[in-house]
Amino acid sequence: MARDSLLNTITVALVLCIVCSVMVSSAAVLLRPLQEANKKFDQQRNVLSAAGLDVAAMTATDIEALFHDESQIRRVLIDLDTGQPVDLKATEIDPASYDAKQAAKSPELSQPVQAAGGPTLGTPRREKYAFVYEMLTDGQIDLYVLPIYGKGLWSTLYGFLALDGDTRTVRGITFYEHRETPGLGGEVDNPAWKATWIGKQVSDQDGQVDFSIIKGRVDPQSQQAAHQVDGLSGATITSRGVSDAVQYWLGADGFGKYLQQQQSP
Repeated sequence: MARDSLLNTITVALVLCIVCSVMVSSAAVLLRPLQEANKKFDQQRNVLSAAGLDVAAMTATDIEALFHDESQIRRVLIDLDTGQPVDLKATEIDPASYDAKQAAKSPELSQPVQAAGGPTLGTPRREKYAFVYEMLTDGQIDLYVLPIYGKGLWSTLYGFLALDGDTRTVRGITFYEHRETPGLGGEVDNPAWKATWIGKQVSDQDGQVDFSIIKGRVDPQSQQAAHQVDGLSGATITSRGVSDAVQYWLGADGFGKYLQQQQSP
C-alpha cells in the first residue's frame, strides 16, 4: 500500500485521534483530584478573605491548619428550611463530598426558588442544604461567613458574605467565580468597592432584611446610608444581581432562619 494512499492517510489520522483521546482522558482523570483540591483551597482562601484576614500573608499550610481546627472555624451544613444543622445520619449526606452547586441541579437535593415579588437568584432552583462557616474567638462565634450567589449580566456570581457576631454588620464580601465584564460588572472584585461594604447593616432592629445596592453613590446624610452600598458604574444589572443575592440569602428562604436562631435573646 502506498504511503500517501487515502487508506493510509485515514488510518494514521484515526490512530492519532485515538492516541490523543486516550491521553486527554487520562490527563483529565489523573488531574481531577488535584483540581478538586485546588478548588477547595481557593474557596477556603475566599472564606478567610471575606472574613477580613490577610490571606496573602498566609501559607497553604496555615490555611489548612485553620480549617482543621474547630476551635477557630466550624464548617456546618445547614438545612435552609429549618435553619438547623443537618442530621447527617438521617439524610445520608457525606459532608466531605457534598457540593451545593451540584445539589442545586438535583431534584432530590434542591427546591424551587420562591421569588414572587421578591429578590431573584436568576435560577429556578436552589439547594436544600448549604455550608456556613462559624469563626470563633475564645469559644464564642465572632463572625459568620455565608456562601451566596446570584445572577449578573453574563454569569452567576458565587461568593461569600461575612457578618459580625451580631448577624447584622458586614465584615466583608468576596467573589470567587463569575464572568462579568472587566471594568464594569467585573468591578465586584475591586478591593476599593468591597471595602465600602464593611460596617454596613443588612437588617433593621427587628431583624428584617434591609439592604440594597443603589444606583450612583450613597448619600452619607441619608437615614438609609448604613443599609446601602454604591452601585457599580455602568453595571446596573450586575449591581442588582448582587443586591438581590444578598437580600435572598439573608431572607427566610436563605440563611434567615439560621441567623435568627443565632441572635441573643
